[in-house]
Amino acid sequence: MTQQASARLSRRLITVWTICVLIFLYMPMVAVILASFSKQRYFRFPIQRWDTVWYEKAMESLSVRELLWTSLSIAVLVTLFSVVLAFFGALAFARYDWKGRKLYQRLVLLPIFFPQAVLGLALLLWFSALGVTTSWHTAVFAHMVWILPIVILIMSIQAYSFDPALEEAAFDLGATRWQVLREVTLPILSPGIISGGIFAFLLSWGNFPLSLFSTGADQTVPEWLYSKMVSGYTPMVPTLGSLTMSGAALMVALCYITWLILRARRRAQGLSKS
Repeated sequence: MTQQASARLSRRLITVWTICVLIFLYMPMVAVILASFSKQRYFRFPIQRWDTVWYEKAMESLSVRELLWTSLSIAVLVTLFSVVLAFFGALAFARYDWKGRKLYQRLVLLPIFFPQAVLGLALLLWFSALGVTTSWHTAVFAHMVWILPIVILIMSIQAYSFDPALEEAAFDLGATRWQVLREVTLPILSPGIISGGIFAFLLSWGNFPLSLFSTGADQTVPEWLYSKMVSGYTPMVPTLGSLTMSGAALMVALCYITWLILRARRRAQGLSKS
């Protein structure tokens, strides 16, 4: 076998392997979406009767709206707080050299390695000891304990490629600290900020273990899906699952489009200045 034929065979095998991995990953999601359009109570393939009745019932259900609102509120707040705190945490993690930095780098990433169920139980015991009534507000704090280190790590990857000479040049040209932060630091770290925000939202939106221990009487979408799968299954389960997946995919697409627009504007500004 010639070298060219061997390379062609390798590319074909890689293509086949990639397709198999994608099918393995996305087939469960496709099955959930198909089940949501079935008029039957339980999913059977091939689907004999297609209908959107479960989507209509989901839109009319007040409990579904409350579930979505609770999950969305938690995810949005976790994203906002995590991005702001992780921005400064990433600068301390990767940008500046200070005494205690190595200890900080180890401690700030420690919650990632704890099982979420154990972390959720520990937070529940802590809330009980402090006399705090658990609700979706405490779930915001619980999610941040696990998600914030991940966002810091994501932003730190971008911060490691940050050239300090750019800030020093801006200071030499007379820029204030706020101008340097707005015109130099934020644009350079924007890919990491956007990526960290997307990860924070998606990880909070679909989080089950921490929500189970910290939401109290409130309930999120993952908790409701689990309770209905354990007992009292209804076709609303795949319907709500499809809606949450679609919402997450739409959020990622919007963030990606926003990033492309911002990058195009920065390039246009750079060309106009030059």
